[in-house]
Amino acid sequence: MKFYTLTFFLLTILAVSSAAAKSPMIVAHRGASYDAPENTLAAFHLAWEMGADGIEGDFYLTQDRQIVCIHDADTRRVSGKDMTVESSTLAELRTLDCGSWKDTKFATERIPVFADVIATVPPGKTFVIELKSKVKIVPFLAEELKKAGRSDIQLLIISFDEATVRECKQQLPHVRAHWLTSFKQDSSTTATYRPHAVDIAKTVRRCSADGVGMQANTEVIDAMFMHQLIAGGCHEFHVWTIDDVEVAEHFRDLGAIGITTNRPDLIGQKISTKNDND
Repeated sequence: MKFYTLTFFLLTILAVSSAAAKSPMIVAHRGASYDAPENTLAAFHLAWEMGADGIEGDFYLTQDRQIVCIHDADTRRVSGKDMTVESSTLAELRTLDCGSWKDTKFATERIPVFADVIATVPPGKTFVIELKSKVKIVPFLAEELKKAGRSDIQLLIISFDEATVRECKQQLPHVRAHWLTSFKQDSSTTATYRPHAVDIAKTVRRCSADGVGMQANTEVIDAMFMHQLIAGGCHEFHVWTIDDVEVAEHFRDLGAIGITTNRPDLIGQKISTKNDND
């Protein structure tokens, strides 16, 4: 048994090394949100100008069943006015200035609808769709994707909600989906981080996800963690949110398929430069 475990561990390292030989896609977190207001068309357009491989946006369902791009459940942080997204109509939400908090030059930015965001994606690039409104948004997303007809781009749906991921794989089986998780230390004397790799793999299998999106915690995710994750049947992962080059390199070397960052220009340039020199 020990020989088998050691052999599998070595094979895991080889698999990780092989995956690391491929550059991970650089995904702009809420667009190029270090330089432009998050989840706005300005941020998404800037991300493409900076050479991002993909963009990531957050989506809620409004009271009148429209899909809008915003991270928080309310609008206070990005507009200064407190409106609950799911209890507001699209028309009400579109009155808000969601750019001035970043810089007055973005004063014309409004909360975009799903169709506006997907329209920015160039052919061959990736659109990462984080669902915030859980299961109820899935049929409306399916309809939006059908209307958009973007067979020329890559799609990845992500959610912290297991049931939402499962529903996406049922209604949109052709679209890749990752379950999301962060890490928290328990209150024991060992302060162990949870969830464990084995538990993550179980959840991924249970909801039929294609992989996992993990908080980029270097204290948790290492070669042994990847060994356990792969042994549990989860062979694909991406990480968020990384603006530090060394941290990005750590996860690239572990075989992450994607690195989500607020600074796609910085991380993309440094990661590709490092690969060229290897």
